[in-house]
Amino acid sequence: MPDYPALAARVRALTEGEDDVVALMATVACEVHHADERFDWTGFYRVVAPDLLKIGPYQGGHGCLVIPFSRGVCGAAARTGVAQIVNDVEAFPGHIACAASTRSELVLPVIDAAGGLIGVFDIDSDRRDAFTPEDARELAAILAETFGRAA
Repeated sequence: MPDYPALAARVRALTEGEDDVVALMATVACEVHHADERFDWTGFYRVVAPDLLKIGPYQGGHGCLVIPFSRGVCGAAARTGVAQIVNDVEAFPGHIACAASTRSELVLPVIDAAGGLIGVFDIDSDRRDAFTPEDARELAAILAETFGRAA
């Protein structure tokens, strides 16, 4: 489990004064990815059109380039606005296998200062049952602090 207060402090220090969403995404993806060995792929999918996500900054192997809101774990988070913790991706109906090594996934909606959905933050693990509600809570707080000031 990462030291979430230290991670939040690093992200805060690195992004202070920055309002470019892509720069913020790149920094968050890098810091979170390297914070825990459970995190095999860490990145963002950006809302680019109604009901459509496109890959943004990430760390790890290649991700899917485009994901409609109607498909997969990322689509479910975007469509519902609710964090998705999937302990076993093989048991998730409609899971999109961007990487064969993915066993579990955590996806969080990313909301800007105006209250609009700008994307989702996706973390994959090569381990089943890798993510906890605490991970979701702590990472959601980091996202809210980082992107809640960028409109």
